[in-house]
Amino acid sequence: MKKPLVGALLALLLTGAAAVPAAASAPRETVAQAPAVTAVDFAGTVALSNCSGSVVRTPSSLPSDPALVLSNGHCLETGFPAPGQVVLNKRSTRSFTLLNSAGTGVGTLRASKIAYGTMTDTDISIYQLTKTYAQIQSTYGISALTLNDAHPVQGSAIKVVSGYWKRIYSCDVDGFVYRMKEGDWTWKDSVRYTSACNTIGGTSGSPVIDATTGKVVAVNNTGNENGESCTVNNPCEIDESGAVTVRQGINYAQETYIIVPCIGAGNVIDLNRPGCTLPKP
Repeated sequence: MKKPLVGALLALLLTGAAAVPAAASAPRETVAQAPAVTAVDFAGTVALSNCSGSVVRTPSSLPSDPALVLSNGHCLETGFPAPGQVVLNKRSTRSFTLLNSAGTGVGTLRASKIAYGTMTDTDISIYQLTKTYAQIQSTYGISALTLNDAHPVQGSAIKVVSGYWKRIYSCDVDGFVYRMKEGDWTWKDSVRYTSACNTIGGTSGSPVIDATTGKVVAVNNTGNENGESCTVNNPCEIDESGAVTVRQGINYAQETYIIVPCIGAGNVIDLNRPGCTLPKP
C-alpha cells in the first residue's frame, strides 16, 4: 500500500527506480493511438492527512447532491479494514484540502461520514461531504471529477494525480491482474501500469484519469517495492491457473467503474442496486 512510509521522501530523490514489466503471458487487447484531448491537472483532487484523493461524481449525480471524496480503503482514519470487513455509513469529520488546477490548496472540505470503505476485492473509501457539488463549485470554482462507468481499456494513456505530493505521473494501462494479493488482502481485476508511473508512498488514493476523456477509471493503491512475493508493500499477481508473478517496481490501481452502479439517487450508497458487485457487510 502506498501510504507515506519510511523512505517515501527518499524515493522522491531517486530516478529510474521503476523496473520494466515482464512480458505478458497471454495476448492482450490493444487500442488505436489517439491524441489526448483533455488537459489533466490537479483541480478536484484533495490531500488527506496520509494519502491522496479526489472529489468525484457519477454520470447521474446532481449539483444538489452531497459531494463524495474517493480514496483507498487503507487510507481510512480508522485503520486498515480486515479481510472481509466493509465499513458502511460510519460517522466521520475528516478534513480534506481541496486543490485547484495549479495544485494550490484553496479550501478545506469536511466529511459527514464514511459512506463506504473496504479492502476486500478492491481497495476503496468513499466519504460523503457536508457540502454539495454546487456549493463547492460556487465557493471554489472547482468541479468534481466524473467516474467512468465502463471498464478501463488496455493501452490507454492515463494520469495518476497525487494531491498529497502535488505530482502527476503519466503512463499507460499495461494490463489487468486476475487476482492481486498483498499480505492478508486479495483484490480482483486490478490495473497494472507501465513502468513510467513509479508512484511512491502518499500517492495512495490518487485518481487514475484517462488522458483522453478526463474521467476517473481507477484509484491508485499499491506497488511492489522490494521484489518480495505477496507481502505488504510487495503485491503479487495471480492468474486464473494460480501461477504467481512478481514485478518489482511496478505499480497498480483498483478499477472504479464498479462503484457507479452502487450509488443511487442523492449519492446514497445502495449495495442492493442492480449491477452492484461491491462487497457487502
